Amino acid sequence: MTIHLSILLFWPLALALLSGLAPRRLAPLFLLAGTLVPLGYAVLMLFDFEHARPGLQYVTDDAWIEELGIRYKLGVDGLSLWLIALSTLLFAASALWLLVRPVERPRQFAFLMALAETALLGAFMAQDLALFVLFFDLMLVPFLFLMFGWGRGERRAATIKMMIYTLVGSLLMLAAAVATAVLGAQASGGPLTFVLSDLAQVQLDEGTQRWLFAGFALAFLIKMPAFPFQGWMPEAYGTMPLPALAVFSGVLSKVAAYGFLRIVLPVLPDAAVDFQLVILLIGLVGIVYGSAMAFTQTELRLVLGYSSIAQLGFITLGIFAFRDEGVQGAILQSVNHGLVVAALFFIVMLVAERAGGSEDLRDLGGIAFRGPVLATLFLIVALATLAIPGSANFAGEFLILLGVFNSELVIAVIAFLGVAMASVYMLRAYIRTMHNRTGPKTGESRDIGFRDALVLVPLVLAIIAFGLYPQAALRDGEQALRGPAPLLERVAGDDRSLEAARAEVAP
Repeated sequence: MTIHLSILLFWPLALALLSGLAPRRLAPLFLLAGTLVPLGYAVLMLFDFEHARPGLQYVTDDAWIEELGIRYKLGVDGLSLWLIALSTLLFAASALWLLVRPVERPRQFAFLMALAETALLGAFMAQDLALFVLFFDLMLVPFLFLMFGWGRGERRAATIKMMIYTLVGSLLMLAAAVATAVLGAQASGGPLTFVLSDLAQVQLDEGTQRWLFAGFALAFLIKMPAFPFQGWMPEAYGTMPLPALAVFSGVLSKVAAYGFLRIVLPVLPDAAVDFQLVILLIGLVGIVYGSAMAFTQTELRLVLGYSSIAQLGFITLGIFAFRDEGVQGAILQSVNHGLVVAALFFIVMLVAERAGGSEDLRDLGGIAFRGPVLATLFLIVALATLAIPGSANFAGEFLILLGVFNSELVIAVIAFLGVAMASVYMLRAYIRTMHNRTGPKTGESRDIGFRDALVLVPLVLAIIAFGLYPQAALRDGEQALRGPAPLLERVAGDDRSLEAARAEVAP
């Protein structure tokens, strides 16, 4: 089957532009059409993808800005395949939600959501560093406008704070990207190029790699966000409209983790080794800090925000363990966390509707008595967060901790605290919301209707299916690691392969 990535990339934006010419009430329909086609395309790609074939597939490679060595190069491999599918699913769910619950100024809202989807898909498919930087910076812009135009509370201050943080990171990455291409051309004696596969073949000196690594790493850590760069997160999560926040938390942070795998490890392997312990410690502190802060929050959306910092800490540990099993676990955990946190934000919206708009745990309680279906769906998603056996979270965290255990034992032991703490804050949120005495604002609570189920049930089914059969994502991730240019070969050597790790722990 011929799959054109440009159609997948620009279809949402094209439909959003058409919606600007349509009547206002039809804008959500155009947004939904703009997300369902990429979702169908992504599903077809999951089945059509040649899982045993290493390297990029569905490659589009055309000259763009020849004078600067920038090419319009798109491609998909095991690192990005499931993240693309996740992105299209979450945008389709948000579009469906906006169809059944229209917002003010729907045409502008639809355009910004479509622009965000195009930018996110572009970041996952870009195989040229300049193209990646373009999409990486562009994907933030729609969410800034969405937060400023449709947010709640102190949205102006939150927008400015988020813009300052992320702008600093974007400028650092832009400078690092330009320097990487220029210094790479000087080192190789060849023409200027931003193509990632070409840059990975250039051996920069170790001192240069360290400076470039610092620029990329700071940009990615700010975008996640990771400790101690999470200062913009509480205000942003507290004010952003929830349909946009479900996508923002579920996918946007994964682009930063993906950037480490796509750019930093292949292009700057020596610096990655030098900074391994530093990044592992940042990930570890993020797990402990995020889990502890999630336990102290009363606002449901902030519980999820800080829990996301903890989960991104696990993903960071998996990547920088430099073990096959750790990286596979990080890929699996990225997809699973996106599914789970998006479903949880939709549940927060449903809970708030039954509590007079409040998301404060102190105002909630007893919803399960009148909403058993909602409580059941919430329980399934909450258990998927706890890494219980049978969930994709269990497989992801197990592989991550196994990789870290084989790399840095002490860090792995401390990271186990994050698994235990997740059960504390998530069960606390579930019990305080669904059980206990009826809260002061939930006396008129009710069960979900067909419209709500149409959005939430497919996400819950995807969580269950992914938990029962995570092997597909693991297989594709392993194939990407063992492709024609093995991802971990330059940073860790063949002795850190999955087989070697298994041999080390075998009796």
